[in-house]
Parts: sequence; C-alpha cells; structure tokens
Amino acid sequence: MRKLTLIVAVIGSKDSGKTTTIEYLVSRLAGEGFQVGAVKHIHSPKFSIDTSGRDTFRFAHAGAKIVASAAEEEIAIIRKFNKSSSSFHLEEIFDFIEKEKLDAVFLEGFHSTIGQKKDIYKIVTAKSLEDLEKRLQGTAPPILAATGLIASKMPKSQVQGIPIINVLTEGEALLKLVKEVLKKK
Repeated sequence: MRKLTLIVAVIGSKDSGKTTTIEYLVSRLAGEGFQVGAVKHIHSPKFSIDTSGRDTFRFAHAGAKIVASAAEEEIAIIRKFNKSSSSFHLEEIFDFIEKEKLDAVFLEGFHSTIGQKKDIYKIVTAKSLEDLEKRLQGTAPPILAATGLIASKMPKSQVQGIPIINVLTEGEALLKLVKEVLKKK
C-alpha cells in the first residue's frame, strides 16, 4: 500500500523566510532521492501564469477549462475556475499531488486555509518574537519548528515548546524533524 504524501505548510508573514525554508528542505530531500513538490499561494486575485496573446491564453479565453503546454522537459497544466467562486481549491491540489506519488509537498502560505487543520504539519516563519506569537495564535498543532529572521535574533531557543531553528546555520536540525515525520507516513 502506498504511503500518503507528507504535506508541510510553511506559514509566516511577508519576507519572513518562507521561501528560504522551503528551498532548503526541497534541495536536501530531493538530493537524498525523495520525490518532493512545492505549492505557492499567490495572493494577487488577477494573477495568471498564462501570458496574454499566447496560444494557451487563447485556448483558455475560448473556453477551455484545462489547458496544458508540453515541452521536452516540462508540462504546465492551467486549470481555470469560475471567477465567482470564492472558495479556494486546496483539496483539488491535494488530489493532484496524490496522483504524482510524491513523498513530501511543501505549501508556501495558505495560513487562513490550513492554519487550524490538525492533519497538516506546519513550520512557522517569523521576523520577530511579536510576529511569531501573532502567527501562533491562529495556528493549530502539529507545528514542527519556527524559522526565519527570528532565528538570528533568538538562536537555540524555543517559544511555546516549539524549537526556533536557523535554516542557514542549523538547517540539518529542521531536516531531521521533517524526515522523522516522513518515516511515520
């Protein structure tokens, strides 16, 4: 039986270290042979990965719900949603991820969507102690660690029993925590 994909949400304020944390974990895990994915939450409501005037854009504008572009080393799938829909489609992303048979997927952002979910592991990034405490107020366990700019201000410490880890100097400690959870999956 296939193990479920480990999903870890890296949540925090803007410019607090989310991307650096995910980049570190993805590079180390992929380097060890794990199949890893990443999903970025983009807050701009009008954002599109598609480019105006290109063929894929024209297909979508003509009414295609799904448009795929295929190149020698990459496939991009664009799925259009009803503009009036206010719900976010995270469950559909999870369904897609499960089909890819990945070992781990890191979500960047999505705090309002997954902050209270007790079945998703979290890493919280913060700029300061005040920022971390604010983030933790809306975040349910399990929380693996806190990282980001706060780690240089509060090295080798804990807040509410959560270790603060500097990814740049102590990244192996965070990697170890993630791998321990991966073993359980």
